[in-house]
Amino acid sequence: MIVVHHLNNSRSQRVLWLLEELGLPYEIKPYQRDAQTMLAPPELRAIHPLGKSPVVTDGDKVIAETGAIVEYLLETYGQGRLIPAAGTPERLRYTYWLHYAEGSAMTPLLLKLVFTALPDRAPGLLKGLVKAIAAKAQAGFVDPQLKAHVDYWEAELAKSEWFAGDAMTGADIMMSFPLEAGAARAGASNRPHVKAFLDKIHARPAFQRALERGGPYAYA
Repeated sequence: MIVVHHLNNSRSQRVLWLLEELGLPYEIKPYQRDAQTMLAPPELRAIHPLGKSPVVTDGDKVIAETGAIVEYLLETYGQGRLIPAAGTPERLRYTYWLHYAEGSAMTPLLLKLVFTALPDRAPGLLKGLVKAIAAKAQAGFVDPQLKAHVDYWEAELAKSEWFAGDAMTGADIMMSFPLEAGAARAGASNRPHVKAFLDKIHARPAFQRALERGGPYAYA
């Protein structure tokens, strides 16, 4: 039985969505973030040394990293679903977006989260200084980077209905988290094609079933 070690408000929501799209049976072992630090609980380290989510166990296999989990599930159980045929232009785009989602897209989004939260976590006497430094870092580097990525998403989604072409693939499941984070932190939902993508995935029955099973998910 596939077990998803699921952290609330995290990338692991994508794994639940994929499993629902594939119609596979699975169990959820839920974990809650620390209310103060927002970090995963130490219990996750018993499953994987880094103590992060998502992690999937399938028999004696332990698979971490969302992209690796998506590839494993599609290769093992997908039966050709949600992945373009080998050797096609769509397959190349699929591979690119599958890895871009965590390899490039999440870096400025994480920096935005860090620099936004940093002043509130600084000692009282340093709050003003930290706030000024964080604001300068965001204005000078983070926000321009985010705008470049959001512009890129909007332009690519203007070319085709989904990121890898005219059919939904696992790459769209991977890209859902950066776009949802971008909508929350970088105004990406103001872009018509990005907004249409998010509205479309949120309306999918499999996405809704994943929300029901996974519990509250702030981005959706």
